[in-house]
Amino acid sequence: MASWLHAVVPAAAGLTSSVLAVLVLRRYRQRRRPHHLFWGIGLVMYAVGGWAEVHRALFGFTDLGFRLWYLSGAVLVAAYLGQGTAYLLLRPRVADALTVLLLAGSAFAAWRVMTAVLDPAAAQGVELTGRVIVSPGVRVLTPFFNVYGTLLLVGGAAYSAWQFYRRGGSRDRMIGNVLIAAGGLAPAIGGTLSRFGLPGLYVGELVGAVLLYEGFVRASASRAPAGAAAPSSPAVPRA
Repeated sequence: MASWLHAVVPAAAGLTSSVLAVLVLRRYRQRRRPHHLFWGIGLVMYAVGGWAEVHRALFGFTDLGFRLWYLSGAVLVAAYLGQGTAYLLLRPRVADALTVLLLAGSAFAAWRVMTAVLDPAAAQGVELTGRVIVSPGVRVLTPFFNVYGTLLLVGGAAYSAWQFYRRGGSRDRMIGNVLIAAGGLAPAIGGTLSRFGLPGLYVGELVGAVLLYEGFVRASASRAPAGAAAPSSPAVPRA
């Protein structure tokens, strides 16, 4: 199969997440809310992962391209999306403390990924895989970041959807949060399949990007004025 066909799905994921990242970061510039900042950073990482997959499909394996893909798309993206939700779910001091830990962990992960020994021969399949990393103790970092981020993002969105349903709130925001929860799960499922050597990572990333985009837009529909450029994120109702 032509290499450009292998690039179509990650290109669609990269484009979708790139557009959403611009919208969310524009909202951060307007409102200066930390949850917008971390969601924006997470979406930029989502996009970097997708475009790194496109680069590999079109031009072949490169050392730097793989490291950027693994650090951004496999290790950090879920944690930064989840950290955005932490600023809605938790007290500011708690969220700030978690941010310090996340930044320290990110620096450590970046050092380990950027200095890891790689085996390009392990990257012969259609999808990129962490099995390219030979150095011990690198791939074991991924679940810590991913579980943390997925629990916050998916759990926070599901909780918000339930609150809107229970209190009879905006239907658009309820549906939007359901879509965000599903969007957070899709790449997590794809990543789990990849870890066991099964296909589905790229499709999971595309499905996740589309659901996140639609979810963020729907969740903000009842709050943003008509024609607003950037969606707000799912707001967790506060007691």
